[in-house]
Amino acid sequence: MSGTARGTAFTPEAPPKCERCPRLVTYRKKNELDEPQWFNGAVPSFGSAYGRLLIVGLAPGRNGANRTGRPFTGDYAGELLYSTLLKYGFATGEYHARIDDGLALVDCMITNAVRCVPPENKPEPSEISNCRPFFEARLASLRNLEVILALGRIAHDQTLATLGKKKTHFPFAHGARHELGDGCALYDSFHCSRYNTNTGRLTAAMFHSVFDAIRGEVRSKSVADHADEPRGRRSDR
Repeated sequence: MSGTARGTAFTPEAPPKCERCPRLVTYRKKNELDEPQWFNGAVPSFGSAYGRLLIVGLAPGRNGANRTGRPFTGDYAGELLYSTLLKYGFATGEYHARIDDGLALVDCMITNAVRCVPPENKPEPSEISNCRPFFEARLASLRNLEVILALGRIAHDQTLATLGKKKTHFPFAHGARHELGDGCALYDSFHCSRYNTNTGRLTAAMFHSVFDAIRGEVRSKSVADHADEPRGRRSDR
């Protein structure tokens, strides 16, 4: 994808005990003392490395992904996200808010703009920047990528910054679709957090409408047809 450095020295996943952000390291160590049985680390991406859809969240929730070690697993946001992925054929199995529930993603990956849990779910600009090389490497690794779904403005802005796109040319708006070039589109949605759904800023119908559009663009595949074979980017075909 244009704007992504293929030769980045960073890996697509941050080290579990990443040290790049002092404030987040301090917070992680506090959580380790308070809840030593939790995952308490940089949460890795979840899903298919050959998927055509990448979903980008904000950061792990303290009691959700920071606890379980899987994005959007164990908090309210995961209830809406994973039920929607199951509804639209981007997941199989059942979601039971734990990493051993047998849920699998189909043609899809989930990652976060910031891989470590921030206090009050609010990463600082420097922390977003510090995590960008891992996100850049993740984008570079997804050879079949056709659609990116940004859940919230920070995920949207992290995607644009990573690809070297001007934010003024791609304004964030729920349900918006942006052409990124190289056969890839960026969709926006309000984050599926409890706050947004409780206040009515995001309803299930609004969230599903975004996936209606994405599903129309990323043709559905049968379970038997979703084997993770490398295929190359559309621009390479």
